[in-house]
Parts: sequence; C-alpha cells; structure tokens
Amino acid sequence: MSDNRLKLFIYYPIVLAIVLAGGIYLGSILGAGFVPGSVVESSTANSKKISNLLNYVLEEYVDTVDMDGLTESTIISMLDQLDPHSSYIPAEDFDASNEPLEGNFDGIGVEFNIINDTIVVVAPINGGPSEKLGIRSGDRIVTIEDSTIAGTGITNKDVISMLRGKRGTKVKVGIARRGEPKLLTFNIERDKIPIYSVDAGYMVNDEIGYIKISRFAATTFDEFEEKLSLLKRNGLQSLILDLRGNPGGYLTAAIDISDSFLKEGKLIVYTEGRARPKESAYATNAGDFQKGKLVILVDEGSASASEIVSGAVQDNDRGTIVGRRTFGKGLVQEQVELQDGSAVRLTIARYYTPTGRCIQRPYGKDDDYYGDLLHRVESGELYEADSIQVDENEKFVTPGGKIVYGGGGIVPDVFVPLDTVPLTDLHTELLRSGVLREFALDFASNRRDVLDKFSDAKQFDAGFKLSEADFRSLLDFAEKNGVKASGSFNSESELRNNLKALIARSQWNGEGFYPIINQKDKMVLRAIELLAN
Repeated sequence: MSDNRLKLFIYYPIVLAIVLAGGIYLGSILGAGFVPGSVVESSTANSKKISNLLNYVLEEYVDTVDMDGLTESTIISMLDQLDPHSSYIPAEDFDASNEPLEGNFDGIGVEFNIINDTIVVVAPINGGPSEKLGIRSGDRIVTIEDSTIAGTGITNKDVISMLRGKRGTKVKVGIARRGEPKLLTFNIERDKIPIYSVDAGYMVNDEIGYIKISRFAATTFDEFEEKLSLLKRNGLQSLILDLRGNPGGYLTAAIDISDSFLKEGKLIVYTEGRARPKESAYATNAGDFQKGKLVILVDEGSASASEIVSGAVQDNDRGTIVGRRTFGKGLVQEQVELQDGSAVRLTIARYYTPTGRCIQRPYGKDDDYYGDLLHRVESGELYEADSIQVDENEKFVTPGGKIVYGGGGIVPDVFVPLDTVPLTDLHTELLRSGVLREFALDFASNRRDVLDKFSDAKQFDAGFKLSEADFRSLLDFAEKNGVKASGSFNSESELRNNLKALIARSQWNGEGFYPIINQKDKMVLRAIELLAN
C-alpha cells in the first residue's frame, strides 16, 4: 500500500464506527401487542435457564457480584451472537444515542472543540440561545459558573455535562474574546437546540443545485423540502444529492426523500423478516422533483437509509449514482425500551430495493465484517472500478435494462476513485492534528474586520483571497504547534482551498463550507460534468 493510501486509511476506523452507530430504524413500539420489558419476562424454558443461572451466581458465588453489570454483559454477549447491528444501549446512554435522530436536545447551542485545553466555540447553532446572545465562533469559554475550566484537562464529556441541561435552566459562562481586555460574562438560558441533518443547499450554477444530507433524522425531510423549494425558486433544473459519509437513520425519512424523486406508484423499498410480513412502500404523487436530472453521490461511508434512497433511484432508472460502492447494510433494526430505561435495538427484517436485491454484505463468523474497509483499500477497490467484487449470483435487472447487484452495497453507475493527488506531509498533518481548523478559528476571531465586509457566504467566496502573508502566518502557526513545513509543496492549492472553506464554515456553517470545498471535489466536479451533458 502506498504512503498516500496509508494516510487516507487513518480515517477509516472513524467512518466504520459512525456507520455501525448509525443506520437504525426506530420502530413504533415493536408492533401490536408488544409490552416493553416483555422480552425479559418470557416464560420459555431457555429464558428461565438464563434467569436461574444469574440468580444462582448472585446467591452462591464466592465474591460479591455486580448483578447489574453481569446482566448487561449477558445481554451484550447474546446480541453479539446475532448480527453486527443488533445492540444494547445502557440507560445512561439512551438519550444521547437518540439525539442525532430526534433532531434536538436541550442545551446552550454551540459547536465546540477543545484546543490547548480550552473550550473553543467553532460556531453557535443557528436559532440557539448562544447565537441570540451574540456568542461568536472563536470565543473561548474560560469559566463556567465562576469556576475556571481552561487548563484543567477538561474533556468533551465534561463540557456536555456542564453546558447541557433542562430547557429553561440557566448557566453562567465567562468568555475570552480577541480584542476584549476582560472576560465577557453571559447568562445563557438553555433551550431546545435543533440538530440539522441537511448541512447545505446551494446553486452550483444557474441550473444545477446541490444538497448535502448528513443523516436521516426525524426532521430531515422537512429540512430537505425547505432547501429544495429555495433552490427551485433560484432556477433549479438538475440536482446533486450528496449522501457521502451518511450512516443512515430513520427508514421513514429515506422513504420520504425517495418519494420526492419518483412518480406515483413506483416501489421505493420493501422489508421482510422471519416474524414480520412483507411491507412495501410506494411513491405518491407528492414528489417535488420528479422530472429534473438527478445525481446521487455515495461512498464507502454511505449506509442503510442512504442505500435505500440510492437503491430506489437506481432501480427505477430515475437518476445516476456516482462515487464508490456503499457500505452494504440491508438490515432493519427496531428499538424497544426496557423497564430500567435501557434499550435494545434488534434486527427484525431485511430491506430490499425495488428490483428485489438485499444489499447487506456477509456477516457470518468467517466474514471479517469490521475489517471490510481495510480489505477495500488493500484490494484497490477505492481506486479502480475493475477491483469492485460483485456476486454474479446476486445479479438483477432494472426496468430500463441496467444490471445491478445485491449482496454487498450499492455499486455506482459512474465510479469516481478516492482522490490520489498526493498531499504533502504538512497538509496531511495539519488535517490530522486539527491545527488547520484551529488556525481558521483564530483567523475568523482575529480578522473580523475582513469577514464583516461580506454579507453572506457567496460574497465571501467571490471576494476573499488568502494573501501570501496570511498563508505564511498559517505555516508559522503550524510550526509553533509542532507541525513543520518541509519538502515540496505540491498541494498548496488544495490547502488554500481547504483553509478558505474552514474560515467560511466558522462564519456561515455548512452553507459557507461546502460551496468552497466542493470546488476541488472530484466527485462533485464529475457530477456537474454528467448533468451538463
């Protein structure tokens, strides 16, 4: 494997963890007649055997037994024997595990990083209490309730426990801001904080629009409809839907998004399990984008609900799937809350695309499920379309005569390899260490006079150019943080673009970031080329 591939592979365990944590279907309390907790109250012989054994251990074991821990370990071990996506959620993790899909939580509303042992505000969340009070990107939270927390080894978990709380309660924070000689004190009243799943929507040119969806949550369809309506008012004729790195989420959200593109009566997806009858979802006449050209971007991090949308569009010959083979998760989970506040997400069915294919990849004992991304790298699949392994026994044909495959993700219609333009060691280390993002935050904080000249992200993109002095400041900043510039600098253009996008993100969130970063994104550029032709 080349050095460049090794550098890129560093990030793949993160992708895998996100996909395995996401891609769930939270059902309505498991169907008719189900009573939460009945799973562990069954009177079958096997459940009695487990219960009797646990009681025997509790009563007779030589040492004191942590019965709660033993019970949870038993549940986890049992689910591990089933499939990679059936899982147990402890009571203390239940709320946090559902927040990304529910679309909100209670808190002060800031995106933050811990940099040099200090909480740095990356951006206040739109509509949240921090934004309303004037807290800015680049602000540093030094005190909470008059206690100094900077330089104390604070963790992300500590920050969340201190700043989150019930709606209506207050928290006092002291903020250090560039140009202000004293700490600024804010008494923030916590409120419902929206978690957006549509990161950006903008017009690439006069006819082509772009929408990025990061997950399929309860609010995703409404967010998508709002962006789509705005783009249509601005002349949208063709759409790029970016589902790269999207781990999935609610099945209903995937169905609603698919319905936007398909004509009434078209099959979107169906599910079926041993104990669950076949259920099919069809498109209605409510779709708002049934006729325009459509390209969907996918990669190895696109899973579950992302694959449902991609499969529905591909199997109905509605649009073009561009990118790399998707993750391959075709299992449906349902969540049941147990009596102690914990929960189980159990695989209860498989889902099938309109042609009848299940795209779940193998997960038996002999299959290295968790090592699949490494296998894709080593086999060259991410770099050469010919390296994609398909199962000829899982061949299907769309109504338009296109051959598609099941048994392991959605294979794109147009392959775009992972970008192999070699990044310099400096660029790679700036990204890996977070120094590039930290410099962007510092720039946004220190150069308000520059950023305030632009009323929106579009003006910033058109009018801002990183000067040679600013670029030299980045290199000096990097060296002070242990990242030295050396050797050739053949990725300076990409680095400049990356930095400009991050500066825009600190001011305008995703609406500032994606229009800039996509200018050098080969997959987006390929999609534009296809739509133009």
